[in-house]
Amino acid sequence: MDTPRRYAVTFPGPPGGHGPPQVVIVYPTGDLTPAGAVYADEAGTLRVVIEGGAARPLAAPPGPGHHTCLHALPLP
Repeated sequence: MDTPRRYAVTFPGPPGGHGPPQVVIVYPTGDLTPAGAVYADEAGTLRVVIEGGAARPLAAPPGPGHHTCLHALPLP
């Protein structure tokens, strides 16, 4: 199975605000951690490791709240 070249990572909307989620596209960086390959957005501000459909930020992600597990969808 080929490794996806990019993922859509979804941040939930603000709690109680009924706002839409924010979707960020991440790409492989070539970096590895013990948990797996590192992906980042184009600016490099969001760095995540993706495991089984979940994106785990390597640092506090940008945007509202501090989410430790985000939905990650592989893109063609």
